[in-house]
Amino acid sequence: MYRLLLSCAAGLAAVALACSLVDAIPYAPRALVLSLAVALVASYASNRVIAAMFGVVPHSESSLITGFLLFFVFPPSTQLVPVLGIALAALLASGSKYILAVRGRHLFNPAAAGAFLLTVTGFYYSGWWVGTPALLPFALIAALLVLSRTSRLRMGAVFVVVSCSIMVARSLAGGLDLVPALTWPLTSSPAVFFAGFMLSEPLTQPPVRWQQLTYAGLVGVLFSTPAHLGGFYLAPESALLVGNGLAFLVGQRRAIELTLQRRTELTPTTNEYAFRPTRRLSFQPGQYMEITLPHRSPDSRGLRRVFSIASAPNEAGLVRIATKVPARASTFKQTLDHLPEGSVVTATSIAGDFLLPRDSTVPVLLVAGGIGITPFVSQLAELPAGSGRDIVLLYSVASRAEVGYVDVLRDSAVRVVLVSKAELTQLPDHWATVHGSRVDERVLADVVPDIARRVVLVSGPPAMVEGVGAAARDLGARRVETDAFSGY
Repeated sequence: MYRLLLSCAAGLAAVALACSLVDAIPYAPRALVLSLAVALVASYASNRVIAAMFGVVPHSESSLITGFLLFFVFPPSTQLVPVLGIALAALLASGSKYILAVRGRHLFNPAAAGAFLLTVTGFYYSGWWVGTPALLPFALIAALLVLSRTSRLRMGAVFVVVSCSIMVARSLAGGLDLVPALTWPLTSSPAVFFAGFMLSEPLTQPPVRWQQLTYAGLVGVLFSTPAHLGGFYLAPESALLVGNGLAFLVGQRRAIELTLQRRTELTPTTNEYAFRPTRRLSFQPGQYMEITLPHRSPDSRGLRRVFSIASAPNEAGLVRIATKVPARASTFKQTLDHLPEGSVVTATSIAGDFLLPRDSTVPVLLVAGGIGITPFVSQLAELPAGSGRDIVLLYSVASRAEVGYVDVLRDSAVRVVLVSKAELTQLPDHWATVHGSRVDERVLADVVPDIARRVVLVSGPPAMVEGVGAAARDLGARRVETDAFSGY
């Protein structure tokens, strides 16, 4: 995710430079180059210095992303005061990650915090110059990539629709003609860029979908409605900071320390990790937890990962996650795999909407591929004994040895159907098998002929999730929810 965001921001900066060379934007190329260099160097250097002061491992990619965002927020210049202002904004943004934080979790989007704090000083002011017609097509492509990758397209759409609708209504009320009133909110405001690059910041969002959509709508209202506090104008970054504050109140309010109790080989390619939290975790079966694991020389995939919680909420004492151990693992995965028992890691958020229907009379189909079984394990372990809930589990595995959590699946008494090219033996009674390389439309139709009655939950590798989700929709499934594991 960090690599995608960094690549999109760098690409948009390159497009801005090209536009400058042909006078498509009102800033000289040397102003863009100088401002970008100052923003990146100041953000990177200040983040490393402040991280050292707090005794934590700095996240280099995150600091560079912040630098790019500030570059698009503050008008480029070659004059001393504006350039120093951009550097100061980067310093304030880096500091906000560590100072405006509660037990390891920052409260506010760092770039927005840096822009707001600098504007308050009166030293330099944000301009959000990225909202120009020349950059709109490229900003739109980048925003769609980011929102799609983070599964926040609906949230971004709500923000854009709400904010642009208000701006159109205000323009029409002010006497502007219909066509310019309809077009300028998209072409000459930073709404699209804001949705893709600012609103999508993961640690400052609410944890569940309805809250995220409400959050997007509220920020959209604040973003598009002029307001003043005395002589201070509330710019777009102010709208985001207000939303961040409200999101913090409804989310995981502080980081939680997790002490590793044991590491267990779940299958030949999968390990399970059991942690003891410093306090009882509040979560719903199917939700995920983000873990931060500082380590030396992290690769470009960073210090954080999200893991579906495999334990049930009623499981006393421990919280469990499981993950595949590839031959060429990331530095995060290597560090986790060699973590000594008794080591402490930090959980910074618990979120997600990948949940069983609340109405227990609704029939459900669960489709898992590989490590995608973990959220279903939490859900099935939470079922009351003898619930009799109508649930079918289709589980795609490479071999019998790769079937994880057999005891939980067996004890749940749900109908289990394994899909594999290999011959599967020594299975619990009443389990069925289907010979095949993957779960496709044919398998769904044969195994679950009543799929049109069922809510379908699909969890596993992205390609598998996309294919099964599309097949289920084609067969008329009542509703399809997906949860993709991208790998590390």
